[in-house]
Amino acid sequence: MGIGGGAGVALEGVHASIAALDALEKEDAFLASGAHAGVGMDVFQRRYELCLEGLELTARLEAQLAALKSRQAGRAVELQQAMTPPDASVEDRTYGDMSVVEEIAGVLTISSAAAGALVEHSRRICSLPLVFDALSAGDMSWQHARIVADETEGLTTEGALALVAHFFDPDAPQPARGAAPGELVPSRFRAKVRSWRERHHPESIEKRHAKSAADRRLEYTPDRDGMAWVSLYLPGDTACAIWNRTTAIARGLQGPAEPRTLTQLRPDIAASLLLGAGVNHGARNTAVHAEEDGPGPGVQGTQGVTGIGKVPAPRADVLVTVPVFALLGATDEPAVLDGFGPIPASMARRLVTDGADSFYRVLVDPRDGAPLEIGRKNYRLSGAIKRWIRMRDTKCTFPGCTNRTPDNETDHLQAWQHGGTTNVSNLAQLCPKHHRLKHHTRWTPDPANKNEPPGWTSPTGRHYNPEHPDPEPTHWPPGTWSPLLQWDAPAVCHCLEASLENLPQWEPDDDRYVDLDDLPADDPLWAELLATPLVPSG
Repeated sequence: MGIGGGAGVALEGVHASIAALDALEKEDAFLASGAHAGVGMDVFQRRYELCLEGLELTARLEAQLAALKSRQAGRAVELQQAMTPPDASVEDRTYGDMSVVEEIAGVLTISSAAAGALVEHSRRICSLPLVFDALSAGDMSWQHARIVADETEGLTTEGALALVAHFFDPDAPQPARGAAPGELVPSRFRAKVRSWRERHHPESIEKRHAKSAADRRLEYTPDRDGMAWVSLYLPGDTACAIWNRTTAIARGLQGPAEPRTLTQLRPDIAASLLLGAGVNHGARNTAVHAEEDGPGPGVQGTQGVTGIGKVPAPRADVLVTVPVFALLGATDEPAVLDGFGPIPASMARRLVTDGADSFYRVLVDPRDGAPLEIGRKNYRLSGAIKRWIRMRDTKCTFPGCTNRTPDNETDHLQAWQHGGTTNVSNLAQLCPKHHRLKHHTRWTPDPANKNEPPGWTSPTGRHYNPEHPDPEPTHWPPGTWSPLLQWDAPAVCHCLEASLENLPQWEPDDDRYVDLDDLPADDPLWAELLATPLVPSG
């Protein structure tokens, strides 16, 4: 596809953004001069709001300029190719393309590799009109646009256009719901795009996973200051298990006598386990207690390494959302591993049969892809509600937060003492950092509902839409199930649930966290809580 889209819209947007920034600067200068005396205005509050508005406009301007740059880079390559004689050899054409990339690198004072990446991204972005238009309007950043370019690589033209339509065309069949692309932090936007891509890729995730699993490896890279990197390229369930297990042990070791941070503890624990040194007896007991409280996936055992070469099945206080037919082997559509993303159906089935007794399967309604229920034998109501909230929210619901760790807290959106009820419409996941922030600032959550987490409103009145999980109808096995069953899917799934009652289940201790809404104002725990510094969530 050729380079589409004109510069007119982007240039108009640039001029409008610059004019708006100029107006903000003039208002700020007026307020700073003191000429506002007697107006009855909170000057510092208004100047603070002007700073935020300026940042917002600057980000929009950066996106609009990025659209212009991408168009110019793509057009430069096209024009160079147009100047190449039709009878030029392949070698001449190759060197011509190399030459224009080197010239772009020189003009921008960047490396050849960076210029080549810019050209490739620019050509893809400009060939997708809806993406280029969103960038030109400043509705999303260059980083968001580059994610679309990355995730459409390897897709056919039709596949790329279908992906773009899902996220950028509100009139598309089953368009993406919730926050718009530019309202999501890039990592969360990439997760949503990749999830859709995995589900709709023409080659099944089973085949692609089998090819990639053969490339698993361990890499070692020396670094400066006497340090080095050790990286593992592993199947997603195993990698997620290792991460969550080291996190669980690290949290178990934390306490008044432990000076190391969570970030420092993780590599120390991983090195200790890999080298066979284990952890001391007291630390091991603490770590095991943390695991019993529900650490997330982890490798069996906390001391030493057993069964070298055989990777244990993950212990998992983790949700695996799997279509019922995929769980039974009738289809191969992807499942979703909490904290990771799409996984092959075979991996989900292995987690069911070989996983630890803390695995929770989430059955999916074949009609619309919505979660039906969490597999269970016995449960307390509080535990069931918390797992439902975790399934709905998938992470901390605060705008931009990506924390999925097991110690996210189930919080009342409207405080209990102010009439808030304990049901799914008044509960949401928050990481410890944003839980405290909610209680001590004017960040305000919206009401939630059965299928959607809450949006948020900032102290200055800016509203942030919730991220939506975007479920889709599951795949019915062709020629196997009568279409009439689709109209009685809950009954079908109830029967399937009954047939899977022998799957292992485990009930974690859901009372290990204190809901701040339930603490009286004179509780001494508040003093301890307020003394804890706000640090980035782990």
